[in-house]
Amino acid sequence: MHAAEEARSTVVHPTALVAPGARLGQGVVIGPWCSVGPDVTIEDGVELISHVVVDGHTRLGAGSRYFPFCTVGMAPQDLKYKGEPTRCEIGAGTVVREHVTIHRGTATGSGLTKVGQNVLIMANAHVAHDCVLGDRVIIVNNVVMGGHVTIEDDARIMGSAAIHQFVRIGHAALVGGVAGVEADVIPYGSVLGNRARLIGLHWIWLRRNGVQSDEIHRMRKAFLTLYPKNGCAEDPFSVRLERVRAEFGDNPRVREILDFIDAPSRRGLVRPARQDLERAETEGA
Repeated sequence: MHAAEEARSTVVHPTALVAPGARLGQGVVIGPWCSVGPDVTIEDGVELISHVVVDGHTRLGAGSRYFPFCTVGMAPQDLKYKGEPTRCEIGAGTVVREHVTIHRGTATGSGLTKVGQNVLIMANAHVAHDCVLGDRVIIVNNVVMGGHVTIEDDARIMGSAAIHQFVRIGHAALVGGVAGVEADVIPYGSVLGNRARLIGLHWIWLRRNGVQSDEIHRMRKAFLTLYPKNGCAEDPFSVRLERVRAEFGDNPRVREILDFIDAPSRRGLVRPARQDLERAETEGA
């Protein structure tokens, strides 16, 4: 065997249980005491470090890594679930840390739980049935989410946050630690609180990702038009929304926020925090 071929060979520890029918790519490493079900597909370069359980109709994307005692593709915590062959998919390069649980979808939902590429899910987090996480999402320790949650690309969910079922978290949004999120968070939005309230935009992400100061300033003006300081607004939200559409709708990031607001929602939008809004916006100026 050539060195290149040897480097690509799959290694299964003697204590691991890999069911007949499971499909393993090249360079897969399955460590001690792991369990892989018969309908699982594991793509090239995946590593199950030890004590990992993967079950159901589940696909693990290339180069993803799974730390001890995490479970992927197990049956959902839904009393309506009757064993239907629903699915779970994890994207390439994603890292799933210790004691994380990711459940497969339900027949009454989309039938699919999907985690995107290059996602980091830290220890003890729970991704429920029919959730969809985009690419480069970071889920910090002890985050829990109900079923049917959507988290778009580049969002950050800080430690011990709890997300209600059917909530949407927009692109590059930030959910603060220990926040209870009961409604949708707009793209680039930043929310905090026991019952999460919108305190501004995710300025740190915008700066770190090369958004120029003039565009940030324009986004700030659009945000303050939509959500005036201290909640002091003479016009209803629908009027402010149309004003932002007319004045700032040519900006792609503002348009992304507007499209998110216009999209169908089961939960509505997170409300702004009156007392913190002015401070947060000043810090972001």
